[in-house]
Amino acid sequence: MLNKVPEVTIWFWIIKILCTTVGESFADWINLNLGVGLISTAVIFTGALAAVLARQLSAERYIPFVYWLTVVVVSVTGTLYTDILTDSQGVPLALSSSVFAAVLAVVFGIWYARERTLSVHSITTRPRELFYWLAVLVTFALGTATGDWTLELTGWTAGVSVLLPLGLIVAITAGWRLGANPVLSFWLAYILTRPLGANLGDWLGSPTGDGGLGLGTALTSVIFLAAILATVVYLTRSRSDVIEAKEPTGTPRALNPARERGMLAYYAVVAVAGAALLIWANHQPHAAASGEEDTPTPATSHISPQEATSPFPPSEIAKFRTITADTLAKVNSGDQRAATNRVTDLESEWDDDQSTLEPKSEKAWSFLDSEIDQVLKAVRAPRPDKATEVGALNTLLTSLG
Repeated sequence: MLNKVPEVTIWFWIIKILCTTVGESFADWINLNLGVGLISTAVIFTGALAAVLARQLSAERYIPFVYWLTVVVVSVTGTLYTDILTDSQGVPLALSSSVFAAVLAVVFGIWYARERTLSVHSITTRPRELFYWLAVLVTFALGTATGDWTLELTGWTAGVSVLLPLGLIVAITAGWRLGANPVLSFWLAYILTRPLGANLGDWLGSPTGDGGLGLGTALTSVIFLAAILATVVYLTRSRSDVIEAKEPTGTPRALNPARERGMLAYYAVVAVAGAALLIWANHQPHAAASGEEDTPTPATSHISPQEATSPFPPSEIAKFRTITADTLAKVNSGDQRAATNRVTDLESEWDDDQSTLEPKSEKAWSFLDSEIDQVLKAVRAPRPDKATEVGALNTLLTSLG
């Protein structure tokens, strides 16, 4: 059959990142803002994946709209599978990253043993097409797990975390230009586009207080869907990404086995440098400070509600208690967007009153400030967990009397 995947051009990478970003944002919007829930969202998208993949497999040639729609749905589905393991089953991100990496290695191993090639320029049989889409699904799950694990290790904001996968992709591109194996380079870059696109989506959609641009998941999804549609229309008309059935007339790049082996060492150095950067970031003071926010300091860990509130005017405490109760009610009703908006009021009111409240009792103020930080972190998480939100809000309500 004709090759039913696109040629790897600059347009391929642009639209791949766009699809990854919109997949992350759109899944978050359905899961959180519509109150569907993580498991139900995964079931919905698994059904959608089966439908679009069946359409892609039944096509007789490469159709840009069908192919890239499949990539978007695979992106969302792979992300949801990782989120279920992490958020619902409590599987550590280090473990899920390792498992997905092993699964991907098995997929590639069986694919190569059967077909003797992993090149996307030779997806011309049904088994190769099935192996291709299975590998794509696992790369999205692996990219999600490793991207979230990076954020967990470093404490970086989504905006800063974009730089790591971007830098690694640049390094891989340089390696490919210098003679690294093109198939290996392609799949390494393909995996890295997942954390790059997801972190880009989180950066655009996250509130400004969390280091984002505050566009929201809905607006981010609309912007990127429009960009994807425009790109697909262009590719459909230009056919610039169609792999021709015949061999190209130009002279292909000659492979140099010795140089490829040398570039394997280069990739190993890049991997070691990336790991060293993560270890360094994990041990930086800001990471420790982030961990300290999770647990109050010994000086304030045993403050009773009376000690925490008595130094401050009752009217101020009542104001914070009302906002907290309102946020809890919205979380319990499944209206995550309203809860996020309401918790912003808590942050604003607390920050505005800091100059008058903190001098009255630094100990009590620090204790409440720590608990409010936990509420903000839980409610504003990229993929909030309802149990965590409810726990943090109830703890703060107890402290507020």
